[in-house]
Amino acid sequence: MDDDFMWAVGIEDTFIGQPHRRTGRVLDEYQLLDHYGLWRDDLDRLGELGVRFMRYGIPWYRVAPEAGRFDWSWTDQVVPHLVQRVGIEPIVDLMHYGCPIWLEGEFLNPGYPERVAEYAVAFAERYHGLVRYFTPLNEPVVNAFFCGQSGSWPPYLRGPRGYTRVLIALAKGMSATISALRAAVPDAVIVQVEASQRVVADGAGLEHHVERAFLKQFLPTDLVLGRVDAGHPMLGWLLDHRVATSDLDWLREHGQRIDIMGINFYPTMSTARISGEGDRPRSRNFYGSATDLGVVLSAHYSHFGLPVMITETSDFARVQRRAQWMDDSVAGVRDARERGVPVVGYTWFPVYSHVGWDYRGGRRPLEAYICDMGLWDIRADSDGTFRRHRTPLVDRYAALVAGGNASVGSIASVPAPAGHAAMTAPAPPTPS
Repeated sequence: MDDDFMWAVGIEDTFIGQPHRRTGRVLDEYQLLDHYGLWRDDLDRLGELGVRFMRYGIPWYRVAPEAGRFDWSWTDQVVPHLVQRVGIEPIVDLMHYGCPIWLEGEFLNPGYPERVAEYAVAFAERYHGLVRYFTPLNEPVVNAFFCGQSGSWPPYLRGPRGYTRVLIALAKGMSATISALRAAVPDAVIVQVEASQRVVADGAGLEHHVERAFLKQFLPTDLVLGRVDAGHPMLGWLLDHRVATSDLDWLREHGQRIDIMGINFYPTMSTARISGEGDRPRSRNFYGSATDLGVVLSAHYSHFGLPVMITETSDFARVQRRAQWMDDSVAGVRDARERGVPVVGYTWFPVYSHVGWDYRGGRRPLEAYICDMGLWDIRADSDGTFRRHRTPLVDRYAALVAGGNASVGSIASVPAPAGHAAMTAPAPPTPS
Protein backbone atom coordinates (compact mmCIF):
# COMPACT_ATOMS: atom_id res chain seq x y z
CA MET A 1 0.00 0.00 0.00
CA ASP A 2 2.91 2.32 0.86
CA ASP A 3 4.18 2.17 -2.73
CA ASP A 4 0.83 2.81 -4.39
CA PHE A 5 -0.28 6.26 -3.30
CA MET A 6 -3.43 7.13 -5.23
CA TRP A 7 -2.96 10.57 -6.74
CA ALA A 8 -6.30 11.54 -8.26
CA VAL A 9 -8.52 14.29 -9.61
CA GLY A 10 -12.26 14.56 -10.08
CA ILE A 11 -14.84 16.48 -12.08
CA GLU A 12 -17.69 18.05 -10.11
CA ASP A 13 -20.65 15.81 -10.92
CA THR A 14 -23.74 16.91 -9.01
CA PHE A 15 -26.86 15.72 -10.83
CA ILE A 16 -30.21 17.13 -9.68
CA GLY A 17 -32.31 16.45 -12.77
CA GLN A 18 -35.63 17.67 -11.36
CA PRO A 19 -36.20 21.31 -12.37
CA HIS A 20 -36.34 23.85 -9.57
CA ARG A 21 -39.97 24.56 -8.76
CA ARG A 22 -39.52 28.33 -9.07
CA THR A 23 -36.76 28.87 -11.63
CA GLY A 24 -37.05 25.71 -13.71
CA ARG A 25 -33.29 25.28 -13.59
CA VAL A 26 -31.61 21.87 -13.49
CA LEU A 27 -28.34 21.32 -11.62
CA ASP A 28 -26.40 18.99 -13.90
CA GLU A 29 -22.73 20.00 -13.77
CA TYR A 30 -21.84 18.08 -16.93
CA GLN A 31 -24.57 19.84 -18.88
CA LEU A 32 -23.83 23.29 -17.48
CA LEU A 33 -20.14 23.13 -18.40
CA ASP A 34 -20.65 21.34 -21.74
CA HIS A 35 -18.89 18.18 -20.55
CA TYR A 36 -21.37 15.98 -22.42
CA GLY A 37 -20.01 17.48 -25.63
CA LEU A 38 -16.44 18.29 -24.58
CA TRP A 39 -15.78 15.05 -22.68
CA ARG A 40 -12.99 13.86 -24.98
CA ASP A 41 -10.95 17.04 -24.61
CA ASP A 42 -11.74 17.21 -20.90
CA LEU A 43 -10.39 13.70 -20.35
CA ASP A 44 -7.44 13.87 -22.75
CA ARG A 45 -6.25 17.06 -21.07
CA LEU A 46 -5.78 15.17 -17.81
CA GLY A 47 -3.06 13.01 -19.32
CA GLU A 48 -0.44 15.65 -18.59
CA LEU A 49 -1.08 15.36 -14.85
CA GLY A 50 0.13 11.79 -14.64
CA VAL A 51 -2.64 10.74 -12.25
CA ARG A 52 -3.73 7.09 -12.22
CA PHE A 53 -7.16 7.66 -10.69
CA MET A 54 -10.13 9.93 -11.19
CA ARG A 55 -13.42 10.31 -9.36
CA TYR A 56 -15.97 10.31 -12.15
CA GLY A 57 -19.73 10.43 -11.85
CA ILE A 58 -22.44 8.71 -13.85
CA PRO A 59 -25.70 10.68 -14.33
CA TRP A 60 -28.21 8.05 -13.20
CA TYR A 61 -31.15 10.22 -14.25
CA ARG A 62 -29.85 10.30 -17.83
CA VAL A 63 -28.63 6.73 -18.26
CA ALA A 64 -31.94 5.46 -16.85
CA PRO A 65 -34.54 7.56 -18.69
CA GLU A 66 -37.28 5.05 -17.81
CA ALA A 67 -37.73 2.44 -15.13
CA GLY A 68 -35.93 -0.73 -16.15
CA ARG A 69 -34.39 0.77 -19.30
CA PHE A 70 -30.83 1.99 -19.63
CA ASP A 71 -29.22 4.16 -22.29
CA TRP A 72 -25.46 3.64 -22.26
CA SER A 73 -24.77 5.42 -25.55
CA TRP A 74 -22.75 8.21 -23.90
CA THR A 75 -20.91 6.13 -21.29
CA ASP A 76 -20.04 3.54 -23.95
CA GLN A 77 -17.84 6.21 -25.50
CA VAL A 78 -16.50 7.80 -22.34
CA VAL A 79 -15.57 4.93 -20.02
CA PRO A 80 -13.42 2.94 -22.48
CA HIS A 81 -11.72 6.14 -23.63
CA LEU A 82 -10.84 7.18 -20.08
CA VAL A 83 -9.42 3.78 -19.20
CA GLN A 84 -7.87 2.54 -22.44
CA ARG A 85 -6.77 5.77 -24.15
CA VAL A 86 -6.08 8.16 -21.27
CA GLY A 87 -4.89 5.45 -18.89
CA ILE A 88 -6.84 6.62 -15.86
CA GLU A 89 -8.79 4.24 -13.65
CA PRO A 90 -12.14 5.73 -12.59
CA ILE A 91 -13.45 5.70 -9.06
CA VAL A 92 -17.05 5.72 -10.21
CA ASP A 93 -19.50 7.97 -8.40
CA LEU A 94 -22.68 5.96 -8.89
CA MET A 95 -24.78 8.46 -6.95
CA HIS A 96 -23.86 12.12 -6.65
CA TYR A 97 -27.09 13.30 -5.06
CA GLY A 98 -29.90 13.00 -7.62
CA CYS A 99 -32.46 10.32 -8.52
CA PRO A 100 -34.12 9.63 -11.90
CA ILE A 101 -37.10 11.77 -12.79
CA TRP A 102 -39.44 8.77 -12.91
CA LEU A 103 -38.66 7.60 -9.35
CA GLU A 104 -41.63 9.13 -7.55
CA GLY A 105 -40.69 10.36 -4.10
CA GLU A 106 -36.98 9.98 -4.92
CA PHE A 107 -35.20 8.52 -1.88
CA LEU A 108 -38.49 7.97 -0.04
CA ASN A 109 -39.78 5.64 -2.74
CA PRO A 110 -40.01 2.16 -1.14
CA GLY A 111 -38.27 0.72 -4.18
CA TYR A 112 -35.30 3.10 -4.05
CA PRO A 113 -32.75 0.64 -2.56
CA GLU A 114 -33.65 -2.01 -5.14
CA ARG A 115 -33.63 0.48 -8.02
CA VAL A 116 -30.27 2.03 -7.17
CA ALA A 117 -28.68 -1.41 -6.71
CA GLU A 118 -30.15 -2.53 -10.05
CA TYR A 119 -28.58 0.47 -11.77
CA ALA A 120 -25.22 -0.06 -10.04
CA VAL A 121 -25.01 -3.70 -11.12
CA ALA A 122 -26.11 -2.89 -14.68
CA PHE A 123 -23.27 -0.37 -14.94
CA ALA A 124 -20.72 -2.66 -13.28
CA GLU A 125 -21.58 -5.61 -15.50
CA ARG A 126 -21.50 -3.55 -18.68
CA TYR A 127 -18.04 -2.19 -17.92
CA HIS A 128 -16.62 -5.26 -16.24
CA GLY A 129 -12.88 -5.31 -16.72
CA LEU A 130 -12.74 -1.53 -17.06
CA VAL A 131 -14.07 -0.43 -13.68
CA ARG A 132 -13.65 -1.89 -10.21
CA TYR A 133 -13.51 1.16 -7.90
CA PHE A 134 -16.96 2.34 -6.84
CA THR A 135 -18.45 4.96 -4.54
CA PRO A 136 -22.03 3.89 -3.81
CA LEU A 137 -23.19 7.38 -2.82
CA ASN A 138 -21.34 10.65 -2.38
CA GLU A 139 -21.54 12.51 0.96
CA PRO A 140 -24.59 10.99 2.64
CA VAL A 141 -24.60 13.66 5.37
CA VAL A 142 -24.83 16.43 2.76
CA ASN A 143 -27.39 14.48 0.75
CA ALA A 144 -29.57 13.94 3.81
CA PHE A 145 -29.29 17.60 4.76
CA PHE A 146 -30.24 19.11 1.39
CA CYS A 147 -32.93 16.54 0.62
CA GLY A 148 -34.24 15.88 4.11
CA GLN A 149 -33.59 18.83 6.39
CA SER A 150 -33.28 22.08 4.45
CA GLY A 151 -35.88 21.25 1.77
CA SER A 152 -33.50 22.36 -0.99
CA TRP A 153 -33.55 19.24 -3.17
CA PRO A 154 -36.11 16.51 -3.84
CA PRO A 155 -37.96 15.14 -1.94
CA TYR A 156 -37.89 18.55 -0.20
CA LEU A 157 -38.30 17.42 3.41
CA ARG A 158 -37.50 19.67 6.35
CA GLY A 159 -36.37 19.28 9.92
CA PRO A 160 -34.66 16.53 11.92
CA ARG A 161 -37.34 13.96 11.11
CA GLY A 162 -36.92 14.64 7.39
CA TYR A 163 -33.18 14.22 7.84
CA THR A 164 -33.49 10.80 9.44
CA ARG A 165 -36.06 9.61 6.89
CA VAL A 166 -33.71 10.38 4.03
CA LEU A 167 -30.69 9.13 5.98
CA ILE A 168 -32.19 5.67 6.51
CA ALA A 169 -33.20 5.44 2.85
CA LEU A 170 -29.69 6.40 1.78
CA ALA A 171 -28.15 3.85 4.12
CA LYS A 172 -30.39 1.08 2.78
CA GLY A 173 -29.53 2.10 -0.77
CA MET A 174 -25.79 2.05 -0.05
CA SER A 175 -26.09 -1.32 1.66
CA ALA A 176 -28.02 -2.82 -1.26
CA THR A 177 -25.59 -1.29 -3.76
CA ILE A 178 -22.47 -2.62 -2.04
CA SER A 179 -23.99 -6.08 -1.65
CA ALA A 180 -24.94 -6.21 -5.33
CA LEU A 181 -21.54 -4.92 -6.46
CA ARG A 182 -19.69 -7.51 -4.37
CA ALA A 183 -21.70 -10.26 -6.06
CA ALA A 184 -21.22 -8.88 -9.58
CA VAL A 185 -17.59 -7.74 -9.27
CA PRO A 186 -15.74 -9.95 -6.76
CA ASP A 187 -12.65 -7.71 -6.82
CA ALA A 188 -14.63 -4.48 -6.41
CA VAL A 189 -13.03 -1.79 -4.25
CA ILE A 190 -15.61 0.23 -2.32
CA VAL A 191 -14.56 3.80 -1.62
CA GLN A 192 -17.01 5.34 0.83
CA VAL A 193 -17.01 9.14 0.50
CA GLU A 194 -18.19 11.50 3.23
CA ALA A 195 -18.04 15.23 3.92
CA SER A 196 -15.99 16.19 6.95
CA GLN A 197 -15.67 19.13 9.28
CA ARG A 198 -13.55 19.83 12.30
CA VAL A 199 -15.46 21.60 15.08
CA VAL A 200 -13.56 23.43 17.80
CA ALA A 201 -15.24 24.44 21.08
CA ASP A 202 -14.44 27.93 22.36
CA GLY A 203 -15.18 27.81 26.07
CA ALA A 204 -16.05 25.26 28.70
CA GLY A 205 -19.22 23.21 28.71
CA LEU A 206 -19.41 22.69 24.94
CA GLU A 207 -17.59 19.38 24.71
CA HIS A 208 -20.81 17.39 24.48
CA HIS A 209 -21.80 19.39 21.38
CA VAL A 210 -18.49 18.52 19.76
CA GLU A 211 -18.92 14.85 20.64
CA ARG A 212 -22.49 14.77 19.33
CA ALA A 213 -21.41 16.47 16.13
CA PHE A 214 -18.74 13.82 15.69
CA LEU A 215 -21.17 10.98 16.25
CA LYS A 216 -23.67 12.35 13.73
CA GLN A 217 -20.89 12.79 11.18
CA PHE A 218 -20.04 9.12 11.20
CA LEU A 219 -23.54 7.79 11.62
CA PRO A 220 -24.32 7.10 7.91
CA THR A 221 -21.27 4.89 7.51
CA ASP A 222 -21.90 3.20 10.86
CA LEU A 223 -25.37 2.33 9.59
CA VAL A 224 -24.00 0.84 6.37
CA LEU A 225 -21.43 -1.17 8.30
CA GLY A 226 -24.17 -2.58 10.53
CA ARG A 227 -22.64 -1.06 13.66
CA VAL A 228 -25.70 0.71 15.05
CA ASP A 229 -26.70 -1.74 17.76
CA ALA A 230 -28.06 -1.47 21.29
CA GLY A 231 -24.78 0.01 22.50
CA HIS A 232 -24.38 2.62 19.80
CA PRO A 233 -24.35 6.17 21.26
CA MET A 234 -26.64 7.50 18.51
CA LEU A 235 -29.34 4.88 18.92
CA GLY A 236 -31.40 7.05 21.26
CA TRP A 237 -31.22 10.01 18.88
CA LEU A 238 -32.44 7.86 16.00
CA LEU A 239 -35.33 6.46 18.02
CA ASP A 240 -36.23 9.95 19.29
CA HIS A 241 -36.63 10.96 15.64
CA ARG A 242 -38.92 8.01 14.95
CA VAL A 243 -36.54 5.77 13.07
CA ALA A 244 -38.16 2.32 13.05
CA THR A 245 -36.33 -0.41 14.91
CA SER A 246 -37.12 -2.70 11.97
CA ASP A 247 -35.03 -0.44 9.71
CA LEU A 248 -32.13 -0.52 12.14
CA ASP A 249 -32.45 -4.28 12.45
CA TRP A 250 -32.36 -4.63 8.66
CA LEU A 251 -29.23 -2.49 8.36
CA ARG A 252 -27.51 -4.38 11.15
CA GLU A 253 -28.38 -7.73 9.57
CA HIS A 254 -27.14 -6.50 6.19
CA GLY A 255 -23.94 -4.85 7.40
CA GLN A 256 -21.49 -4.27 4.57
CA ARG A 257 -17.72 -3.98 4.19
CA ILE A 258 -15.97 -0.97 2.71
CA ASP A 259 -12.34 -0.83 1.64
CA ILE A 260 -11.34 2.84 1.80
CA MET A 261 -12.86 5.67 3.82
CA GLY A 262 -12.92 8.77 1.62
CA ILE A 263 -12.84 12.18 3.27
CA ASN A 264 -13.87 15.46 1.65
CA PHE A 265 -12.23 18.50 3.26
CA TYR A 266 -12.30 22.14 2.12
CA PRO A 267 -10.51 24.84 4.16
CA THR A 268 -13.32 27.35 3.67
CA MET A 269 -16.14 24.96 4.61
CA SER A 270 -14.78 22.14 6.77
CA THR A 271 -13.82 23.94 9.98
CA ALA A 272 -16.04 25.72 12.50
CA ARG A 273 -15.86 27.15 16.02
CA ILE A 274 -18.76 26.94 18.43
CA SER A 275 -19.25 29.31 21.34
CA GLY A 276 -21.95 30.41 23.76
CA GLU A 277 -24.10 28.47 26.16
CA GLY A 278 -27.15 26.24 26.14
CA ASP A 279 -28.43 23.77 23.59
CA ARG A 280 -27.80 25.95 20.54
CA PRO A 281 -24.26 27.37 20.57
CA ARG A 282 -23.21 29.86 17.93
CA SER A 283 -21.15 28.49 15.06
CA ARG A 284 -18.85 30.29 12.68
CA ASN A 285 -16.50 28.98 10.05
CA PHE A 286 -12.79 29.65 10.04
CA TYR A 287 -10.15 28.95 7.42
CA GLY A 288 -8.80 25.47 7.97
CA SER A 289 -5.19 24.42 8.19
CA ALA A 290 -3.10 21.33 7.59
CA THR A 291 -3.42 20.66 11.32
CA ASP A 292 -7.21 20.65 11.06
CA LEU A 293 -7.03 18.29 8.12
CA GLY A 294 -4.76 16.04 10.15
CA VAL A 295 -7.25 15.90 13.01
CA VAL A 296 -9.99 14.84 10.61
CA LEU A 297 -7.83 12.17 9.00
CA SER A 298 -6.86 10.79 12.41
CA ALA A 299 -10.46 10.82 13.64
CA HIS A 300 -11.69 8.82 10.67
CA TYR A 301 -8.93 6.27 11.00
CA SER A 302 -9.42 5.94 14.76
CA HIS A 303 -13.15 5.42 14.37
CA PHE A 304 -13.26 3.05 11.43
CA GLY A 305 -9.82 1.44 11.43
CA LEU A 306 -9.72 1.65 7.62
CA PRO A 307 -7.31 3.21 5.13
CA VAL A 308 -8.35 6.79 4.48
CA MET A 309 -8.17 8.86 1.32
CA ILE A 310 -8.74 12.53 0.65
CA THR A 311 -11.43 12.20 -1.99
CA GLU A 312 -12.05 15.95 -2.37
CA THR A 313 -10.05 19.01 -1.50
CA SER A 314 -9.37 22.40 -3.07
CA ASP A 315 -9.95 26.06 -2.26
CA PHE A 316 -12.45 28.57 -3.63
CA ALA A 317 -9.85 31.28 -4.17
CA ARG A 318 -7.35 32.87 -6.50
CA VAL A 319 -4.65 30.69 -7.95
CA GLN A 320 -2.02 31.78 -5.41
CA ARG A 321 -4.11 30.72 -2.44
CA ARG A 322 -5.13 27.49 -4.14
CA ALA A 323 -1.43 26.76 -4.61
CA GLN A 324 -0.77 27.40 -0.94
CA TRP A 325 -3.57 25.07 0.09
CA MET A 326 -2.25 22.39 -2.23
CA ASP A 327 1.13 22.62 -0.51
CA ASP A 328 -0.39 22.79 2.97
CA SER A 329 -2.81 19.90 2.46
CA VAL A 330 -0.15 17.63 0.99
CA ALA A 331 2.04 18.50 3.98
CA GLY A 332 -0.89 17.51 6.19
CA VAL A 333 -1.04 14.14 4.45
CA ARG A 334 2.68 13.65 4.96
CA ASP A 335 2.38 14.47 8.65
CA ALA A 336 -0.56 12.09 9.09
CA ARG A 337 1.34 9.26 7.40
CA GLU A 338 4.34 9.93 9.62
CA ARG A 339 2.01 9.48 12.60
CA GLY A 340 0.90 6.11 11.27
CA VAL A 341 -2.40 7.15 9.69
CA PRO A 342 -2.73 5.14 6.45
CA VAL A 343 -3.65 7.96 4.09
CA VAL A 344 -3.60 6.13 0.76
CA GLY A 345 -4.70 8.82 -1.69
CA TYR A 346 -5.25 12.50 -2.44
CA THR A 347 -7.75 14.03 -4.87
CA TRP A 348 -7.78 17.60 -6.13
CA PHE A 349 -11.48 18.18 -6.68
CA PRO A 350 -12.69 19.66 -8.91
CA VAL A 351 -10.01 19.51 -11.57
CA TYR A 352 -12.05 22.04 -13.59
CA SER A 353 -13.80 24.93 -11.90
CA HIS A 354 -17.51 24.34 -11.61
CA VAL A 355 -20.95 25.92 -11.26
CA GLY A 356 -22.08 26.71 -7.71
CA TRP A 357 -25.14 24.89 -6.42
CA ASP A 358 -26.99 28.16 -5.85
CA TYR A 359 -27.39 28.39 -9.63
CA ARG A 360 -30.40 26.06 -9.45
CA GLY A 361 -32.48 28.46 -7.39
CA GLY A 362 -30.96 31.66 -8.73
CA ARG A 363 -31.75 34.09 -11.51
CA ARG A 364 -28.36 35.42 -12.58
CA PRO A 365 -26.56 34.33 -15.76
CA LEU A 366 -24.72 31.04 -15.57
CA GLU A 367 -21.26 32.59 -15.64
CA ALA A 368 -22.05 34.45 -12.40
CA TYR A 369 -22.04 31.13 -10.55
CA ILE A 370 -18.62 29.86 -11.65
CA CYS A 371 -16.53 28.74 -8.67
CA ASP A 372 -12.80 28.90 -9.34
CA MET A 373 -11.49 25.86 -7.47
CA GLY A 374 -9.84 23.80 -10.20
CA LEU A 375 -6.45 23.27 -11.78
CA TRP A 376 -8.07 24.67 -14.90
CA ASP A 377 -10.37 27.68 -14.63
CA ILE A 378 -13.58 28.06 -16.65
CA ARG A 379 -14.44 31.13 -18.72
CA ALA A 380 -17.16 31.75 -21.30
CA ASP A 381 -16.18 32.69 -24.84
CA SER A 382 -18.13 35.25 -26.84
CA ASP A 383 -20.24 32.45 -28.28
CA GLY A 384 -21.16 31.25 -24.78
CA THR A 385 -18.97 28.15 -24.84
CA PHE A 386 -17.14 27.48 -21.60
CA ARG A 387 -13.43 27.08 -22.22
CA ARG A 388 -10.89 25.48 -19.90
CA HIS A 389 -7.98 27.78 -19.04
CA ARG A 390 -4.79 26.21 -17.76
CA THR A 391 -3.39 27.64 -14.52
CA PRO A 392 0.09 27.19 -12.99
CA LEU A 393 -1.54 24.69 -10.65
CA VAL A 394 -1.40 22.08 -13.41
CA ASP A 395 2.39 21.93 -13.32
CA ARG A 396 2.43 22.14 -9.53
CA TYR A 397 0.13 19.16 -9.16
CA ALA A 398 1.87 17.18 -11.91
CA ALA A 399 5.15 17.59 -10.02
CA LEU A 400 3.60 16.19 -6.85
CA VAL A 401 2.14 13.28 -8.79
CA ALA A 402 5.49 12.60 -10.46
CA GLY A 403 7.06 12.42 -7.02
CA GLY A 404 4.73 9.56 -6.17
CA ASN A 405 5.17 8.22 -2.68
CA ALA A 406 8.12 10.55 -2.05
CA SER A 407 5.76 13.56 -2.16
CA VAL A 408 3.86 12.29 0.88
CA GLY A 409 6.40 10.16 2.72
CA SER A 410 5.97 6.71 4.21
CA ILE A 411 3.37 5.41 6.63
CA ALA A 412 4.89 4.84 10.04
CA SER A 413 4.32 1.44 11.64
CA VAL A 414 2.09 1.90 14.68
CA PRO A 415 -0.57 -0.34 16.26
CA ALA A 416 -3.88 -0.18 14.39
CA PRO A 417 -6.86 1.27 16.28
CA ALA A 418 -9.55 -1.04 17.56
CA GLY A 419 -12.18 0.83 15.55
CA HIS A 420 -15.56 2.13 16.72
CA ALA A 421 -13.69 4.12 19.35
CA ALA A 422 -15.33 6.89 21.33
CA MET A 423 -13.54 10.03 20.19
CA THR A 424 -12.97 13.03 22.41
CA ALA A 425 -11.07 15.14 19.89
CA PRO A 426 -13.07 17.80 18.02
CA ALA A 427 -14.45 16.18 14.90
CA PRO A 428 -16.85 16.68 12.01
CA PRO A 429 -20.57 17.36 12.50
CA THR A 430 -23.59 17.04 10.30
CA PRO A 431 -26.32 19.69 10.36
CA SER A 432 -28.66 19.23 13.31
